[in-house]
Amino acid sequence: MTVKRSCLVAGLLIVALAWLLLALGDKTSFSIHMIVHMAVVAAAAPFMAYGMAGGSLDFVSRSRVLTPVTASMLELVTVWGWHLPAAREWAETSMLARVLEQTCFLSAGLILWLACLGGTDPERDSKRLGGVLGLLFTSMHMTLLGALLALSPRPLYGAGEVTCFGIVLSAGQDQQIGAVIMLMVGAAVYLAGGVALLGRTLREPEPNPLGDR
Repeated sequence: MTVKRSCLVAGLLIVALAWLLLALGDKTSFSIHMIVHMAVVAAAAPFMAYGMAGGSLDFVSRSRVLTPVTASMLELVTVWGWHLPAAREWAETSMLARVLEQTCFLSAGLILWLACLGGTDPERDSKRLGGVLGLLFTSMHMTLLGALLALSPRPLYGAGEVTCFGIVLSAGQDQQIGAVIMLMVGAAVYLAGGVALLGRTLREPEPNPLGDR
């Protein structure tokens, strides 16, 4: 099995395990929701994107609209939209809403990582700076959202107690733990991806305008 195919399989396995946790865990736990969310967009999506890059499954590289910048804006709308209190409550109480939510998370994450990492080698070189901008912007808005949730003076989601891996938490504690997971995993992974792309760009030799003589 090639490295790319192994990464694609690993990404699909992560998605399956994350969604199994969501199905078996407390549907009202924001901490469990955030573990699943980060597993999908910050672990499964980059693995899958690397496995799909430059191949027949790389649908993003064939699109002129899905650039790293537009993909990062799509990720912004998806993440912030599904964390509005009304949307979160809908996802907690409706199976259809949970399926739609998780589909949106996986799609937005996969599109962003494919926009930044996908395509053939020349295509990746030409859009690398856009990928840096897209990933760093995503890290920034996830940091902001995580900080707002962690520092909120009252819980935005639910009002009672929830159970997370057998531990009973108040709604406020549950929200704070979920926010820290977003800060430690989501924001950090996108930041690392952006810095890695930037470092690779800076290491590229400058072309010789006079050519070889």
